Amino acid sequence: MTSSAKRVVAGLAAGWLLSAGAALADDATPVFGWVEKAELKPWDIKVKAKLDSGALTSSIDARDIETFQKDDEDWVRFRFKLEDEDSGDTVTEEVERPLYRTLTVRGAGGRDERPVVLLNLCVGDTVYEEQFSLRDRGEMFYPVLLGRRTIGHLGHLDVSKTFIHDAECGENAEFVEHEPEEDD
Repeated sequence: MTSSAKRVVAGLAAGWLLSAGAALADDATPVFGWVEKAELKPWDIKVKAKLDSGALTSSIDARDIETFQKDDEDWVRFRFKLEDEDSGDTVTEEVERPLYRTLTVRGAGGRDERPVVLLNLCVGDTVYEEQFSLRDRGEMFYPVLLGRRTIGHLGHLDVSKTFIHDAECGENAEFVEHEPEEDD
């Protein structure tokens, strides 16, 4: 290849890279870090949430988990014991929610059955109704783990960054309702 042909090819390649970079920069999809601040609604408890692409379903620290019957339906009663990241206060709240489904987790420690409920979580400036498996995460550094189902609603994940967004959802915040057909 002649030197002028090489310059043309190099110029075309550079132009393509610049246009591809511009297209990515113009993408309006928000980017989130691997750890973000989130707010549990309606309790307004701000927590650190780890975005974990290795998990499908999100998980939240829950204690004293018990299932019971209410109006001929399966429900779950559990207790939050979470540190509010803004105030530093420990917040304890007993919660009752309809059982959405039961999750079977298989790992090195064996098989574990966990109840799953729908909860509202503010991330960025939007409230998302998401599935959360209930598990005692007291020994974990992050009380909330956001799995791929939730990450898919948020936007892109940049694993090199943390705390890109603060959880700021006022009463007029956008609300994204859970879509059951996305459960598959």
